[in-house]
Amino acid sequence: MKNRDGIVATLAVALTTVALAGVISTDAYLQTAKAEVQGVRALTDVASGQGQVAAAAGNALMAADTMTVTR
Repeated sequence: MKNRDGIVATLAVALTTVALAGVISTDAYLQTAKAEVQGVRALTDVASGQGQVAAAAGNALMAADTMTVTR
């Protein structure tokens, strides 16, 4: 019984490793990872106070767009 459990566990680890390698090698994973890194950078900028300048600039741009549309 122990031998069978060991064989099944080994096969499960091997299949999982192959499946994860397949997922990581896709473009979708790469794009998702890049988006996540950008999101984390934005969050850390806001948390450290550096995002206030970017937020102010973004708000100014949004206000300018709103004023242009309402004319």
